[in-house]
Parts: sequence; C-alpha cells; structure tokens
Amino acid sequence: MSEQADVERGASEGALPQGALQEGVSAKAAPQEGASSKSAPRCAALVGPYLSGKTTLLEGLLFAGGTIGRRGSVREGNTVGDSTPEARARQMSTEMNAAATSFLGDSWYLLDCPGSVELTYETQCALLAADMAVVVCEPEAERAATLAPLFKFLDDHRIPHMVFINKMDTVPDRIGDVLAALQSASMRPLVLRQVPLGGAAQGGGEEGGTTGYVDLVSARAYRYQSGQESALTVVPEGFWEQEGVLREALIEKLADFDDALLEQILEDMVPPKEELYRQLAQDVRADLIVPVFLGSGLRENGVHRLWKALRHETPSPEETAARRGLDAGTGAGTVTEIFKTSYAQHTGKLSLARIWRGGLQEGMSLGGTRIGGLFRPLGSSLEKLSAAGFGEVAALSRMEGVATGAVLTDNGKAPELSQAEPPHPVYGLAIAAEKRNDDVKLSAVLAKLIDEDPTLIVEHDPEAGETVLRGQGEIHLQIALDRMRTKFNLAVTGKRPQIPYRETIRHGGEQHARFRRQSGGHGQFADIQIEVKPLPRGSGFAFTDSVVGGTIPKNYIPAVEEGVAEYLKRGPLGFPVVDVVVNLSAGQFHAVDSSDQAFKTVGRMAMTEVMPKCDPLLLEPVHHVDISVPNAFTAKVQRLVTSRRGQLQGYDLKPGWRDWDVVTAYMPQAELHDLIVELRSVTLGAGTFTSRFDHMQELIGKPAERVVAIRTEQAAQ
Repeated sequence: MSEQADVERGASEGALPQGALQEGVSAKAAPQEGASSKSAPRCAALVGPYLSGKTTLLEGLLFAGGTIGRRGSVREGNTVGDSTPEARARQMSTEMNAAATSFLGDSWYLLDCPGSVELTYETQCALLAADMAVVVCEPEAERAATLAPLFKFLDDHRIPHMVFINKMDTVPDRIGDVLAALQSASMRPLVLRQVPLGGAAQGGGEEGGTTGYVDLVSARAYRYQSGQESALTVVPEGFWEQEGVLREALIEKLADFDDALLEQILEDMVPPKEELYRQLAQDVRADLIVPVFLGSGLRENGVHRLWKALRHETPSPEETAARRGLDAGTGAGTVTEIFKTSYAQHTGKLSLARIWRGGLQEGMSLGGTRIGGLFRPLGSSLEKLSAAGFGEVAALSRMEGVATGAVLTDNGKAPELSQAEPPHPVYGLAIAAEKRNDDVKLSAVLAKLIDEDPTLIVEHDPEAGETVLRGQGEIHLQIALDRMRTKFNLAVTGKRPQIPYRETIRHGGEQHARFRRQSGGHGQFADIQIEVKPLPRGSGFAFTDSVVGGTIPKNYIPAVEEGVAEYLKRGPLGFPVVDVVVNLSAGQFHAVDSSDQAFKTVGRMAMTEVMPKCDPLLLEPVHHVDISVPNAFTAKVQRLVTSRRGQLQGYDLKPGWRDWDVVTAYMPQAELHDLIVELRSVTLGAGTFTSRFDHMQELIGKPAERVVAIRTEQAAQ
C-alpha cells in the first residue's frame, strides 16, 4: 500500500474534524517500492541510550498496530517489554525483548533493545538480525555524543537506520542544535524530515513542548492529537520564509545520490513530491542517508508517522540477507541465525532466531540439534507455532549446545555471517554462593548465565581462592546476580576481588639455620647456609647451589629448594615473594637422621629468619590502559587518570573514529576496579577502556601500610 493510499485510508475513517486529513503525504504520491502487504515479515530494532523511551515507544507502536488494546507504563510495570523482575525493579530494559505485530496488513517484528552501555553487546546482536534500526534519543544536544558508538556500529555494518527524537512533549533543546550534535556523532548524513511547531520550534523550547510539525517533503503541517494520528492543519504564516532553507537542504542531500534530481535543482526546477519520496526510500534502504523524525512515544505523537516511514523505507529480508552476504532468494535448505539466548523457568532454554532462508517446523533438526518447540514472541508471552517462515523471528526451545551467534542449517553447511564482538570486561566481582551447599550448583548456573550473556567471563583465582565474575560494569553484574537468584534460585554474594600483590627485597642477606629433633628412633637433622639476593624486576625466583665437598648430598638439595619455594608463597608482608635468588652455599647432614623432610623444613626456617632482614618491599600490579573517549572529554579523563595514581603516556586520535581520542596510561590494578563507573560519569556514559597487565612496581608509604594491615587482618580471621 502506498503513502497515497495511507492518506486516503485515513481520510475515509472520518475521525478528524472537517477538512482535516490523517497524517501522510500528498495525494499525488506514487506507490513506494517494497511496501506490499504480501511481503515477508520485516524486523526493526529500537535502539538508543538509557531513558530515551524505547520501551514506551514500543508500547505506542504496538497500540497503533492494534496488537495491544491498552498501552502499558514502565512506571506501572505492565509493559510488553521489560517483564523480568530485574527490569521491573530498575524500571529499565535489562535484556532485548521481541514482539510480533502488524501495521496496515504488513507483518513486523519489533526488537526493544536495552539502552545501558553495559548491555551494548545484546543490542548489537539484535541489530545484525534486523532490517532497520530506529535510533531513539532525547532532544538534548549535550547527550548526542553518547550515540557515537551506536552510529559507528550501524555505519560499519551498513545497517539502514532512522532517528526518532523522542519526548518532544517536554521542553527540548533547539532542534537545529540537536540535529547538529547528532550529525557530529554520525558518519552518515542526517536529513530532517519534520520541523517542530509550538513552544519547541526552531526558536527553542521555553514555552513548552511541540504541538505539531511541518513535513518537509509534503510541505504540510500537522497538529498532534494525544493517542491518535496527527491532524492536518495550516502551515504558520511566514514559515517557509524562515524555514524553507531546511527543505532545500533535504532536497540537496537527496540530489547527492541522484543525478536526475541534481539536474532539476541546477535548472531551478521544483522536484515532484513523489520523486522525493521515491528517492528517500531508496537512499534509506541503501544506508546512504538517515532521516530524522520527531514525536513522543508517551503521548503517541508522531508514532503513526514513524510506522509509515518504517513501512515504506525498511528493506525486505531478502535485501538484508544480501547485505550480509547471504543469498536468501535461491538455493535449497534453511538458514537460521540465533541472536539471543535465554532461560525460562518453565520452558528451559530458548533461542531467539531470524530465519534467513526457507522455514522451520517443530521437530526438525538444525545443525544436528532437534527443535523442541517453536514459538512466536510478544515480550514474555509465547504463542505456540507448528511452523515459521522466511523473515520471521521465532523462539526455539531446547536447542542445547547452540550459542548466540550460531548460524544453523538443515544440511550442516552453515554460511559465515558477520557477528558482534563481545567487549573487553571492565568490572569484576568475587562471587560465592550464600549457602555452602550450593557451591556445586554455582558452576552450572554460571554456565547458563554465560550462555545467555557471552560478555560475562568467569575466572578462577586459586591463589586468592576466589571465583571472579567479570563484565561491563556494576549494573551489568548486579543484574547477573539478581538473575541468578530470581531465575535460577541461587543466592550469591559479590565483593571486590583481591589484588595480586607481590613482595620482594631491597637488600640481600645470609642465614644459617639448623633443624634438629630427637623423639626416639630416627631423629631429624639438617643444617644449611643460604644467601638471598634481589633480582631485576620481573625475574621471578631462582635457586642455585654452590655446595662443595659433599657437605650436603645432592639428593637433599632439591628438598631445600622445595622448602624455600614453599616459604615464598607468603613472605613477611603476607604476599608471594618474587624477584629473588637463593643460593645454598654450605651445610651439614647426619647419615642416619637426615632426610628430605628435614632439609625441606630447614629451608623454610632459613627463609623465615632471613627475609625480614632484607628490607622487604611491597609490589603492586600495573596495567597498560587505553581509554577511548570523545575528544571533548579528553582533558577530564586525563585528570581522572592522574587522580588514580596513573602515569599518562599521551593521547592520540582513535583510528576509524571521528572526534574521538585514545588516552594511554599506566595505572595500578587496584585503581581499575571501579574506574569504569567514574569514567562513564565524567563522559556522559560514552567512555570505555581496555587494559592488560604490564609490570609490577613498588608500593610504599601509607597505601602499602593499608594493604599489609588488611592482609594481616585477613590472616588472623
């Protein structure tokens, strides 16, 4: 159905005042490509920052499409998305939610993606499975920089997208300022489709939110009606004298990709509206431009207009498959991609999949795994299916051994599709089951948790005796812990992981030690002389012997080394000792009473006595850190690094990124635990970092005293 038909259908409903038309375009508009109601289902992902209103917009889209009879509220906890206890408690999306719906006879799947930067990977997986992305943002120019990583991902993967500036019913910034800020974050040209009317028009929002808009293609004005489609109204007097340049800018941008349109402009001809609509749809589907729409998901303002833009400008599944290097139109067999994994209490493991070729039937095998059940999703609700066809999003049950990102076929020959790369972990918690009886259960639950979320990493630290769960931030790990309790019935505690401090010595020393014990029968006897010296940083531990004349038989020397090494696991400051060499220079033995155990014991005794005399020194691990931030925040990040005992090494442009820097530094590992929390605070959520161990360095003064005091207290417990 064309946009012309959309207008005529709206006018025939008779729901508007006399003389008004439903939101749409010129009655002369030509039918658009790819808008047939008989086409395969299409999929759009709602993405954007935390608090931008994606879940509320999803409710509006589902309500406008007739899928739900009443819009839910995030505050009331009755929305289609965000149905888990973790989401309800935080009033935020903690995972992606899928919803099947329709609009004007076309079948759709909408993916409501989490906005927290800590849950970006799940959003990226959903984007790769979608035909179109709707970037939802607030009308605040200052926060536009936080969208740069999202725009970069969309641009790198050539994913068509449009922008919906939400919450225009509030008091927004000047739309020109917002658009300029968004353009600075995007490599693709943004084209404004609508100009706001009312208090938040181009002049600013001092008088309140928008009351309507002027469509820059149809050149018509519309008045918002809460909960309804917008009504046609009169274009304000003098509007085109003031804002006509915006329509010209839109046409000129379209002409960059169409020679015929460019020729018309050069000849001072006004292009027909149907030609502009055709070129818009073509350029958006090809990811050449990004249209920008306005509205309010809460009040249903602009939601119908957004639906119609999606309907006419979203590529078909065939086009999306071709973009990803897969021929969906020909070839035998089924190709299905898993883009989300979850576990439900009653149905077990669920794998959310997009069907890129062929179809699925309950009980068929994919990649050697039999489909246990087939469902159509609507948030947490699942509709049982016997079959699902090309383009659909379906939940598959009991696909054991199948991970997120897997591409499955019915013939075992799976094509390679581009995948999102799990990000580097930036935050960790040492976790343990609250009840000791649940220790065995912990491993199984962690395996399921990582199956759901591959950005979670589990590390086992045998030295500290800790199991460390690492992820993308404090919120990310708290959600994981809450999910373990609510979904898997396992209560888990989390605390700051221990830092692997080491100790060494400043000076060398010599020590004579004798071990003698007589308790009837064979006794114990061993006598040694050792020399201890410091080694260069990073050398570790070395053991040598210079025994001459057989004063200690060679078969006892390894026992001395074993005793020395055993002591070095915990030095005088309470930490493992490194960068020392111990030389066994002399000693005595007894033909009857000497033994391996005796020489092992005397080796440990000698080290216990000599090490405190060698001026022990605490060492802390230092990491090489690369911090990525918009260059507007570079100075703040440099101050943050130095405030955390970091040593700045410099900064440079981030390769492949516009207006972003990478700040390089050496930072103590102890300062990295909550670095991401403060980094995101000073960069409006945009900053992130990667780190790797580099070297050990001396820790002296009060910081060292505090570390030793804590270790002494722990040892006494």
